[in-house]
Amino acid sequence: MILLIISHTEHYKNAKGDVIGWGPTIREVNYLAQHFDKIYHCAPLLETNQVPPSSLLYEYPNIEFVPLVPSGGKGVSAKLNVLWQARKNIKIVSEIIPKVDYFQFRAPTGMGVYMIPWLFLERTKGWFKYAGNWAQKNPPLGYAIQRWLLKNQSKYKVTINGRWAGQPAHCITFENPCLTNLETEEGIAILNRKDYSGQLNFCFVGRLESAKGVGRILRAFSQLKDHSKIGVIHLVGDGVERSKFELIAKDIPLDIRFHGFVERNKVAEIMKDCHVFLLPSTASEGFPKVIAEAANYGCIPIVSDVSSIGHYIKHLDNGFLVSHKDEEGLEFINVIQDINFNQNLKEIALRAQKISSRFTFEWYLNLIETKILNS
Repeated sequence: MILLIISHTEHYKNAKGDVIGWGPTIREVNYLAQHFDKIYHCAPLLETNQVPPSSLLYEYPNIEFVPLVPSGGKGVSAKLNVLWQARKNIKIVSEIIPKVDYFQFRAPTGMGVYMIPWLFLERTKGWFKYAGNWAQKNPPLGYAIQRWLLKNQSKYKVTINGRWAGQPAHCITFENPCLTNLETEEGIAILNRKDYSGQLNFCFVGRLESAKGVGRILRAFSQLKDHSKIGVIHLVGDGVERSKFELIAKDIPLDIRFHGFVERNKVAEIMKDCHVFLLPSTASEGFPKVIAEAANYGCIPIVSDVSSIGHYIKHLDNGFLVSHKDEEGLEFINVIQDINFNQNLKEIALRAQKISSRFTFEWYLNLIETKILNS
């Protein structure tokens, strides 16, 4: 059985000339390669020396990378370039699709506005993976078009985040994988050893920008009067606002560490040493896989109630939910202040960890087998 994956996953060439790509997607493709005889992955190849440390190599010889022409970005000209490159990218995909049994198109992405309608005209079996916020009220125009197209057809299955009222029958709830069974077993052992009665370590993982809640995080800790139970605050990631946040952090009398982008195993080591995971985002999210990863290693989620996050994290049960509409972040500040006096943190962490099993690659492969290939 041969699979074609079409995605916007950015690929690069390392110093040795090997093709590498964005880590989370490459891990997923590597696991899918154990299920299919061959996988073609059509995705953009960028010419740059700035390669994210999270990038990974393909691990299996039955994966063949097929480069697409990069397009998209910020600004009108960049968005028009998406359509300008449509003919070239459709030609590339059209040469591969006759060779495969199934395709998977990963949306939303700029090229989705032309690639989705084109795939509708094909006879090849396949499915669409919509990783964004399925219930977003005012999405960007391109995303809105793609969601409308996927929602208003029934030829192909569409995998989405969360469970929604009025969800069409062909739209199936799928969790995005990020963990192995071995990692969940390791997480159980780590959580059992964690002590939540002393100082608490906190971590954030993601783009360092206001929309992800980094400003809220710093504001909350700057307003704390009692620092006795606050250990280290780890901020993992990078972004254009990093220098601004570092200046703000210098005036906060706490141990705040900026790590930049780091490899996945380093992120895991930080999570193993932390007690609380922070993501008070105001941005539109699907379900950030990093929440499940953090919960697996015993980090209690304090997260915004955006999209399907509230379908998994229940306030005061297996984490803490704050409103993404609270622009001043007062609700988040109150949670940070109150968590130091919560006597049930271990129990909350144990309940949070239970969601991890639904985000394993083994669970994901089983869903593909039962809900897509054999349905």
